[in-house]
Amino acid sequence: MTDDPEAPDFEAAEHRKAADAAYEQLLGRVGEAAPQPRLEPTRRAVELLGDVHRAAPVVHITGTNGKTSTSRMIESLLRATGLRTGLLTSPHLERVTERIMIDGEPISDEAFARNWDDIQPYLLMVDAELTANGEETLTFFEALTVLAFASFADAPVDVVILEVGMGGEWDSTNVADGQVAVFTPIALDHTKRLGDTVAEIARTKAGIIKPAASVVTAIQSIEAMDELREAAARDEAHVSIERVDFALESTTVAVGGQLVDIRGRVGRYRDVFLPLYGDHQAQNAAVAVAAVESFLGDGTVALDQDVVAEGLGQVTSPGRLQLVGIEPTVLVDAAHNPHGAAALAAALREYFDFDEFAFVLGVLADKDAHGIVRELAALAARVDVTESGSDRAIPADELADIVREDVAPDAVLVHETLPDAMDAARAWAAQSPRRAVVVTGSITLVGEVIELAEAEGWK
Repeated sequence: MTDDPEAPDFEAAEHRKAADAAYEQLLGRVGEAAPQPRLEPTRRAVELLGDVHRAAPVVHITGTNGKTSTSRMIESLLRATGLRTGLLTSPHLERVTERIMIDGEPISDEAFARNWDDIQPYLLMVDAELTANGEETLTFFEALTVLAFASFADAPVDVVILEVGMGGEWDSTNVADGQVAVFTPIALDHTKRLGDTVAEIARTKAGIIKPAASVVTAIQSIEAMDELREAAARDEAHVSIERVDFALESTTVAVGGQLVDIRGRVGRYRDVFLPLYGDHQAQNAAVAVAAVESFLGDGTVALDQDVVAEGLGQVTSPGRLQLVGIEPTVLVDAAHNPHGAAALAAALREYFDFDEFAFVLGVLADKDAHGIVRELAALAARVDVTESGSDRAIPADELADIVREDVAPDAVLVHETLPDAMDAARAWAAQSPRRAVVVTGSITLVGEVIELAEAEGWK
């Protein structure tokens, strides 16, 4: 012990430095944009570590949109029952420690660095085996998944909530056997990796269904639902479907979010406050409630009303219609495909009372920029086109050409840097209280704007 008041700050700085060093080592591996369609290397690593992927029961979540929000809702509900939770989501907005949550908080820098040091020898052992066989060493996401399992075992936690990185069947999180497999809406995205049709994508995502598991799914297209039913039948898994076995019965706009009525698999939960905007978030909440009912009582026992009120009432979903600035209002939303952009547009119409929106837009090269712009164009008084720091970002000039196909050319402004784009959009919005700025199109762009808002004190 020390009486030096500066010692805790020094210690925290050292832990942060160690965590950042661990992240740099992770970044030295093959990135998330190029996942390896395989499970064996991750399985080998977690088994060498003593089967850390089996240290706690698992709720596994996949889908195209809403995965992170639904994962966070499930985690919050389970924590409200008194369980100690572990949550893995991706990507992060500001720091990698956001991805691994222990009992509702990002993993500490100390634990992140310490667990990384602990697993390093085992990762290198697997790397050597892969290299000897002429295969790619463990990727960023494979190594991160191993780190998450090790961190959850170290904590320890009572339940793990896993968000799939990409797809499902060969995603590294799928070394775990989910007691409950959860599916948010499935649409076209990552087509180069997952397939050109919704059916192909659903088939890959259905790979997280394990024998005798409970399956909880949002309403899906016919082709996606057929794939999920077929996979569930093969594994003798029970399927609960939104609007059939559970449902969002109503939602009403409220200050700071909405009031929802949910019919679960068993219980009915009325006038529950959800501090998030958008009907899509209310639907995510219904899926989350059904998933937790499935996990805790296999769909036979209703949740306590107070648990639902606490769990949903304290949930957060950073980067999803999040307010990061006032005077003028600045909202950020991580919509990065047409399905997500459509949900954003609907929420802006329903939940916000602005006459004009400026969209600050940046999109990555592997995304459907045309589709995103088409969904937002009708709401756009102007579009400030820019690019994030990602090496996959579409150059601003190139993206502006795409935007001009659906938005009047004189309403499209091009900015070399994100700060320039934000300065211009905020200056325009500041001219009237009926105007707002919405930043969207890329998770990396949203993360950078959140950092900028904090640095400049927009609130």
